[in-house]
Amino acid sequence: VQLQASGGGLVQAGGSLRLSCAASGGTFSRYDMGWFRQAPGKEREFVAAVTSSHRTRYAEFLKGRFSISRENAKNTVYLQMNSLKPEDTAVYYCARRKPTAIHSSGWSSIAIYDYWGQGTQVTVSS
Repeated sequence: VQLQASGGGLVQAGGSLRLSCAASGGTFSRYDMGWFRQAPGKEREFVAAVTSSHRTRYAEFLKGRFSISRENAKNTVYLQMNSLKPEDTAVYYCARRKPTAIHSSGWSSIAIYDYWGQGTQVTVSS
């Protein structure tokens, strides 16, 4: 499985960006997918996830500003980011949740994701 993230860039506070993550190899429609981010000097943190059945999970700090979706026909998962803040500045990574992970494993632990994209930089200016 290979994941290619794109769509990052420089945006002013209050603006929007849509990130894409294109997957190749395997059967994308069967995978649960997630987005994480890592700011300089900080640990990688969970942002959002979408299951193979299109159910979604979000980090509580987002407060409804971001939306994750997937388009199986294009083997792509998206992260729509609205009302961006300078503190959203980070490298954003997409990842595949391990098919062997059970529901009780949760969604936010890095350890339950096995394949990662290369990351795309999002910079929000004030």
